[in-house]
Amino acid sequence: MKNPEDIAKNFLGVPYESLDELTQKVARHVAGRKHIARNTAKEFEAQATLGQRAADAVATFGGSWTFIAIFAAILLVWIGLNSFILVKHDNIFDPYPYILLNLFLSMLAAIQAPIILMSQNRQAEKDRIHAEHDYEVNLKAELEIMMLHEKVDSLREKQWSELLAIEQEQLKLLGDLSIEKKIATV
Repeated sequence: MKNPEDIAKNFLGVPYESLDELTQKVARHVAGRKHIARNTAKEFEAQATLGQRAADAVATFGGSWTFIAIFAAILLVWIGLNSFILVKHDNIFDPYPYILLNLFLSMLAAIQAPIILMSQNRQAEKDRIHAEHDYEVNLKAELEIMMLHEKVDSLREKQWSELLAIEQEQLKLLGDLSIEKKIATV
């Protein structure tokens, strides 16, 4: 079958025009015997803007143990430095409950949260593209398997026809031999 319309009708049971765009694409690839697999991750990353790559980098670093360790170290240094200055000079730059530190933490969270959300949105889009591609590959594989089954069934039918013809020929020859034997014995 070299025709997408035939593939849609025979294997999917619907007219080609009623198929969605992805399924039509798969039918065209099956009909043209073209591969459909591709590296969607490379394609997706090639289209990424500088801001999108930066958001991914920030989200990757912000969700790492390195970030947590550095963040904890900064908090400990901040509190330690405040305590050291209090003990040595009886004065501190950020009195308890560390309002300046809270301000910095709030600003960091206010900036980091939307950047992480942008990265998550990009990841969701990437996952959607991967899922669509997986659907295309799976559908193409399913159609190819159905076509192979059809070919095997056709070959089996042909073999059965040939075997029946051979059997009929053998039966005819046996019948002829039987008749000749009866004539020879008479």
